Order: sequence, then C-alpha cells, then structure tokens
Amino acid sequence: MKTYTILVILACFGLFFNPVSAQTPYATLKKNVNVQAKDLYHELNATKDTLLLESNKKINYVYSINKSVKRELSYTVNANEFQVPLNSLSRGRHVFVVVQSPLRIVFVVNVLKDGLALVTTEEENLVATKND
Repeated sequence: MKTYTILVILACFGLFFNPVSAQTPYATLKKNVNVQAKDLYHELNATKDTLLLESNKKINYVYSINKSVKRELSYTVNANEFQVPLNSLSRGRHVFVVVQSPLRIVFVVNVLKDGLALVTTEEENLVATKND
C-alpha cells in the first residue's frame, strides 16, 4: 500500500511539472513604443500566428528581415489594414518594417516554432488505351 501511494504522488508531481507544448505561443511581439508609432496598431492575433496591422494612415509597404539579414516577407499593401501570416517565416528573430510615407516603423517578432510544412504531391497523367 505504501508503494502505491508513493507511485501516485510521483505521478502527480510528474504531471504537474510537465510542460505542455500545445500551449506555448507561436510567436512573440516586441512593440515599437515610440510616440510617432502610436498611430500604427500592431498586435498578434489570439493564436499568435498572424500579425495584425491597422492604421488611420495608409500602410504602403511591409517587409521583414530575418537574423541572416535576408528578406523573408515583402508586401505592397496600400491599405489601412493588413494581416501578415507568420507561418511562412523561419524560426528566430524577424525585424518588421512598416512603411507609411515618410515614416518607417520598426518592431521585432520572435518566431518560436517552425512554420507549417506544405506537402505537395505530383499527379500522374493516366491514359486509357483501347486494346483490340
């Protein structure tokens, strides 16, 4: 009986201290708190896999630069609202630049998980022939 209670207590501690990976966020956002950037609303959605951009001024262009100083995303927007999907970004730190002429608003998004891998399949062309 004593060994069963010890096993139950150890199992409870194991379950309590086990981190749940399904609850870890996909990305984190370090916002720009500059006074000139206050007109740009930039947040992550509830699942933290999409960047939401909104402004009362027109957003002309959005691009991101990864930790290898390469552009991974580049969008011409010309609208007041835009959503940037983060699942196409590589894991790591990404500096986002939102261009609102003449302003350039810069903030950082850290992608914590790898993006979704798209699986493509090639179709074979099947030809039916008549045998006599």
